[in-house]
Amino acid sequence: MQIPTADGLSDAFAARPDQGERHPGVLMYADAFGIRPVVREMARELAGHGYYVLVPNFFYRNGPTPVVDLPEHIGEEDRPALIGRLMPLIQEHTTERVLRDADAYLGFLADQPEVAAGPVAVTGYCIGGLLATRTAAARPGQVAALAAFHAPVAADGPDSLRRLTTEVHFGHAATDITPEALGELNRSLDAAGIDYTSEIYPDTVHGFTMSDTDAFDPAGLRRHWDRLLPLLARTLTHG
Repeated sequence: MQIPTADGLSDAFAARPDQGERHPGVLMYADAFGIRPVVREMARELAGHGYYVLVPNFFYRNGPTPVVDLPEHIGEEDRPALIGRLMPLIQEHTTERVLRDADAYLGFLADQPEVAAGPVAVTGYCIGGLLATRTAAARPGQVAALAAFHAPVAADGPDSLRRLTTEVHFGHAATDITPEALGELNRSLDAAGIDYTSEIYPDTVHGFTMSDTDAFDPAGLRRHWDRLLPLLARTLTHG
C-alpha cells in the first residue's frame, strides 16, 4: 500500500487478523535492511495475536522496497558493503523527517476501519528501534507502548528518554551495550519515572531477531516475543 506523507508516498506492508472486528494498531519499524520476507513474517505473526501491524518503508524517499538489493541470507561477509550503502540514507533520515513521517503513519492507522480507537504501540529493530523511540517520545498521546530490540535507543541522549511516557521494553544485544552503559541508560529511565524493562539478552549479537542473517539467535527471538506480547496485552485496548 501507499501512505501519503508530507514528502511523498511511503510504500508499506500491513498485516491484520482474519476476524472482522477492530484490533489495536502497532507501528513496526524494520531494521535498516527494510521490508523483506522475514519482516513480513514477523508482522504476520504479531497480527495473529490480534493486532493490525503497519510496517512502513521509512527510506521511501530513496525508492520503493527493496531500497537496496539484498541476498536471500545476509552473511557477515555481506554486511559491510550493505551498511556502506545504507549509512548515507540513515544519516539523511533526520529526526524531523522521522516525526513528519510518524504523523502520516499514525494517522493512517487511526483512519483504518479495522483499527480500534485509542493509542497504538510502536516497535522497532536496529535503527528502527531508534525511530520507534523518537516516535513514542514525541507523540505520547498517540502511543501507549514502546518496544525496541538491538537498537541504539540512547543515541539522542538522556533528555530524549526522559520525554517518554509510555510503558517501555528495551531488549539489547550483548554485543551492543556493556553492563555499565546499561546501568547508565536505566538510571535515565528511572529518573524519568518510566514504567520499563531494559535488559541484555544473553549471548546475543546485533540483529539477533532476524532469521535471514548470521546474527540470528532463536532463543533471543523467543525472548523478544515473551517480552513484546505481554507488553502489548497490558497497554492496548482490544476493540
